[in-house]
Amino acid sequence: MPARIEDYALIGDMQTAALVGRDGAVDWLCLPRFDSPAVFAGLLGTDEHGFWRIAPGDAPPAHRRRYRGDSLILEQEWDTAGGTVRVIDFMPPRGTAAPQLIRIVEGVAGTVRMRSALRMRFSYGRIVPWVHKVTDGTGARTVAVAGPDSVWLDGESETYGRDLTTYADFTVTAGERIAFALTWQASHLGAPDRPDAEQALAATEEFWHDWAAQCTYQGPYREAVIRSLITLKGLTYAPTGGIVAAPTTSLPEDIGGVRNWDYRYTWLRDATITLSSLLRTGYRDEAKAWREWLLRAVAGDPENLQIMYGIAGERELVETELDWLPGYEGSRPVRIGNGAADQLQLDVYGEVVEALHLAQHTGLARNDHAHLLQLRLISWLEEHWQEPDEGIWEVRGPRRHFVHSKVMAWVAVDRTVQLLEQTDCEGPLERWRALRDTIHEDVCTHGYDPERNTFTQSYGSRELDASLLLIPQVGFLPPDDKRVIGTVEAIQRELSTEDGFVLRYPTSGGVDGLPGDEGAFLACSFWLADALAMIGRTDEAHQLFDKLLSIRNDLGLLAEEWDPRLKRQVGNFPQAFSHVPLIDTALRLGRGCGGPK
Repeated sequence: MPARIEDYALIGDMQTAALVGRDGAVDWLCLPRFDSPAVFAGLLGTDEHGFWRIAPGDAPPAHRRRYRGDSLILEQEWDTAGGTVRVIDFMPPRGTAAPQLIRIVEGVAGTVRMRSALRMRFSYGRIVPWVHKVTDGTGARTVAVAGPDSVWLDGESETYGRDLTTYADFTVTAGERIAFALTWQASHLGAPDRPDAEQALAATEEFWHDWAAQCTYQGPYREAVIRSLITLKGLTYAPTGGIVAAPTTSLPEDIGGVRNWDYRYTWLRDATITLSSLLRTGYRDEAKAWREWLLRAVAGDPENLQIMYGIAGERELVETELDWLPGYEGSRPVRIGNGAADQLQLDVYGEVVEALHLAQHTGLARNDHAHLLQLRLISWLEEHWQEPDEGIWEVRGPRRHFVHSKVMAWVAVDRTVQLLEQTDCEGPLERWRALRDTIHEDVCTHGYDPERNTFTQSYGSRELDASLLLIPQVGFLPPDDKRVIGTVEAIQRELSTEDGFVLRYPTSGGVDGLPGDEGAFLACSFWLADALAMIGRTDEAHQLFDKLLSIRNDLGLLAEEWDPRLKRQVGNFPQAFSHVPLIDTALRLGRGCGGPK
């Protein structure tokens, strides 16, 4: 059985990523990209579906683990009867080179008997590759081949095969270092170069040191902010600037349930807050790359805007089920692809336009194509904003008139009106001013319950929705408006768990068309902390934020949700949509509310 979700660590090279457990096992790795088939899929099944474990024989989970400084270099240590050993795991930022996973075993004290067990299973654990040894001028190499893929193992210890697994048994003494490296290569190409593990480690450490040093935030929450930024960088597909929501698929929102989705794609809903977080912490190059990805993805057919795209801007994300995988802790089905890509979500128009607006007002170079794109988006939205949609949460039930979708349609029009007022761009200014007022009146008339003094999830419903917490953040109404205060208080009262965290919406109402429940949504919980601060309840905001920080794992990582019953993280991991609002809330509280309480 795989470890608890929060017991994993993330390592990556800005093109793919691996999850490493406390037991020294890499249980998830897709090669060569985030969205490629997994070579190690034990996370969603058993050891039979692929893993690579390096640890003392029959040892318990690592006694200590940490990232080396501000990096994605993982260090885990075991204390044994014979001594202490450290395993250093990392993936060198590769540019155009082949992807590599490097593991260095370092003796800290005494002598420790170690074992490497490598079970490669291509195509998400389904295919057993042909594994054999190849000898070149520097010695033997183990290579696994299946179809278009090959993976090469280089190590400083003799390997042998047994039960379709490659083993290496060795001892390490104090001061000794023994390295292993796994390199992916297209199978029709020649052998990849043997890596120099120590040189790669030094270069990787220098890369992360230099990158982290660019962070301009020096406030009271710097440790949490920089770790979240590093995680966000680790989830960035460097060749295009696209950022995956998570490096995993089908980690369940409800353990044992069916709410299991593929998050290895790029969501437009993340655009605004991601751009904001990057710009406000000094990462202009990443912000520019993110904007350019956004423009390329949407270009060509903006009227058919998708809610998500592939990491290079791909539109076809066909959803299928992998019936040979039993799922994480029996949570089935395991899905790849994401059918929600075909949904209508009107809120993404607001999120894209807000991102472009933010880029313009924070000093990124003017992009006339962005302005033209924005005008085309509003022209389409002008004709369609009154339609029902699936909303921000990608519900798989009937379309509704979701209040958040209408609010974000207002945002799109409002920011475009500002563009026409403040630049030389031309458009029907008076008509769009009137449209802005029409949408605002429509939301306040049909999306607000005066008896309970709260906005509701959709027109005519009584259910609440945590996305309503964004109403003051986007400027739809000021924070001191009684309707905003009433909405914040209603969500805190009706959607909060016993831990004080926030559910997205009541699943019992059947709005999402799915059985089962889900945990508290961490992004929404950060939004509540923001909203509390905005309405003047700063002590509560700090208390909630500190509680959210306390449920990060020991390495500072967050999944998508928190299960209040099981007291554990659930959903895909680590989740960009949890770490980005963490950064924004830290900046708000650290700047305006006096730091931690």
